[in-house]
Amino acid sequence: MTEQLLSVENLSKNFDRLPVLKNVSFSIRKGEVVGLVGRQGAGKSTLLHTLSGTIPPSYGTIKLDGINRHFANQIEAQKEGIETVYQTSNLLNRFDFSSQVSLDKETGVEITRHTSGLVEHFNVTQNILLGREITKFPFLGVIDQDTMVETAQNLLAEFDLPKSMAIEQIRNLSDEQRQVVLLLRMLHRPCKLLLLDDVIPILSFNRQGILLEKIRDLAAQGTSVLISSDDLTHLFTVTDRIIVLYEGQLVADRKTSESTPREIVELIVGSEGHEQVSPLIWAMESYHTAQKQTEELRLKQATLQQSLNARDSINRQLAERLSNQLSALDHLNAALHATQRRLITERENERKALARELHDQIIQDLLGLNYHLESVEGLAESPEQQNEISFIRGGIRDVIGELRQMCSDLRPPTIDHHGLSAAIDSLVHEWLDRNEVQLQLEIDPSLGRMPEMIELSIFRIVQEGLNNVRKHSEAKHVRLSLQRTSSTNLLIRLEDDGRGLPKPVDLAALSADKHFGLVGISERVALLGGTINIESSKGNGTILQIEIPSPYPLVA
Repeated sequence: MTEQLLSVENLSKNFDRLPVLKNVSFSIRKGEVVGLVGRQGAGKSTLLHTLSGTIPPSYGTIKLDGINRHFANQIEAQKEGIETVYQTSNLLNRFDFSSQVSLDKETGVEITRHTSGLVEHFNVTQNILLGREITKFPFLGVIDQDTMVETAQNLLAEFDLPKSMAIEQIRNLSDEQRQVVLLLRMLHRPCKLLLLDDVIPILSFNRQGILLEKIRDLAAQGTSVLISSDDLTHLFTVTDRIIVLYEGQLVADRKTSESTPREIVELIVGSEGHEQVSPLIWAMESYHTAQKQTEELRLKQATLQQSLNARDSINRQLAERLSNQLSALDHLNAALHATQRRLITERENERKALARELHDQIIQDLLGLNYHLESVEGLAESPEQQNEISFIRGGIRDVIGELRQMCSDLRPPTIDHHGLSAAIDSLVHEWLDRNEVQLQLEIDPSLGRMPEMIELSIFRIVQEGLNNVRKHSEAKHVRLSLQRTSSTNLLIRLEDDGRGLPKPVDLAALSADKHFGLVGISERVALLGGTINIESSKGNGTILQIEIPSPYPLVA
């Protein structure tokens, strides 16, 4: 039997009176890969923070190699062979390497993270080999720059990144490139236990596969890996076991080979009813099923009516029954359609309320705090105090910037004040700032204003379409157009020159594979009464074309 590396017993963490982890117990053997899943707020990040030494547990024990461990900070955990890679974010990347402070997304508590971020004024090579510098004459401590750059180039090549990136400044990198640099730093260091906190989604499809292969290699060499992710496809590909957290408690510890994604999803949401797993998807599936049945019955009715005069009264009764069934199915379709609209409308209203709360309360409070610090800065007794206050103010400004971006994502303010065209233009400019892709935007000057929910639905369709391009296409050029047709319909066309899809698009298969981007787009198009056409083949890019029936007569 493989030797046990980590043992966690009754691990609990409270923040004030709020219990976040409740008596969590599990173990990991040497060379074992374990998946960690749970819905947002289940305690996943808090568990990883306690294991990595970032925050202390309230009670419980952590044993490494059979010995009780009490890590005062992350540096102590690293000395014992525990390395952690967090998902990169704009907020963390702007903090200094030696002391990174952020708000934990589950608890709202400030956490100081040491030696896990990136040094902005260092280049990629210096960041990858930080603390592992290569020297020419060890006894003199002379850095061997050429060998360091060559080592970094070889590591970057493993993730299909150019050699020139080895001397690039961190501040010039994309979020994905930053994530790869963090991964390479940890993968280059031998460790006993590697903790990965939701690092996969930010990577391209190709690099996700490379990382999964690296995890397999590490496990084969005896390194244990605990990986937190929401992508069950990845976890079922690489893990030996999957543990599930629900409201701070460990509710399941399953061998991957003896479980199914569906079972894990039900454990994550705390339900065995599929209608609660994804109500929008199941409701839309029922809608399309009912619609198909209606069309089949209509065809049967038409056939019967053509020969009705030649049939007896029994046939007339059958036709009448079919007509009644058609009417009932039409009512069912209408009810399902109305339910879908209500779900999406309620979701948009919740986003709007949350954005308003963030802007009117939290952002305003932070602005007030920053103004107060500005007045205090001038009264500081020493340059060191002034620098420290200035550093804190810079951090607050960064947080405000991130919160404003969150507000914009939740509810684009441009759409309320200036309409769909201005909101799409603003979205494209923000998208270009974050991605190294050329995008050509064409918006019909006569597009005009539409009802609020229609404009929001079209905006979400475009937003999700661009997200799909960023995450999956590996495209270099993108073209987006919104045009009014001769019949005043709205035509949306999104083209890219990326890698395309390997087989014809099947929305049912995409739903099963949890590719909810295109499924979500198709749902909104269906609710608008529109049509969607996807043309894609492997290596030839993708064309997404959507036509929405004219909404303009609805405008007062």
